[in-house]
Amino acid sequence: MKRIVFIAIFLCSALCAFSQTSLPSGYRGITLGMTLDQVKSALLRDAEFGYRGDRDVSMLPDGDRNLIETKGNGYLADCWFQFTEGKLYTITININTARMDYYSVFSTLCDKYGNPGELTPERCSWNGSSVIMTLEKPLCIKYMDVNLSSQLADKAQTEAASEEKARKDFLDSL
Repeated sequence: MKRIVFIAIFLCSALCAFSQTSLPSGYRGITLGMTLDQVKSALLRDAEFGYRGDRDVSMLPDGDRNLIETKGNGYLADCWFQFTEGKLYTITININTARMDYYSVFSTLCDKYGNPGELTPERCSWNGSSVIMTLEKPLCIKYMDVNLSSQLADKAQTEAASEEKARKDFLDSL
């Protein structure tokens, strides 16, 4: 009898694991890794994002980084698409809180992708092999390319260490 119960529990666990789909690498046809021009074209085809063309594109302080900012329609409020070296590495979607609530989005994501790997009062996240998807309060979903995001974090740490060394060298020269 114990063996049957064990097998039943094992099968239920396996079915639950397989019923969860893998994390999406983007939203509404815009996926991480796309080029700036590909994202512009996709945004123009989807009126939900409210993209009006190049005037919404700006350069970030780092010369090889771009940002597309849009005012969405319907359930979407503001959306940001961040690029480095011509590739999309972060999608940030602020959802219209007048039309949608946090709990509904959270419940839907849990049903589709299982329980989050990280859960705090401010945010929760699901980690995949190439994508991190976060849900933040008040109501924001982010999709981040794991590899590109870690490369940028490493670069920022290197620059910070270099700046700290330069600061120390200056102080030592006094």
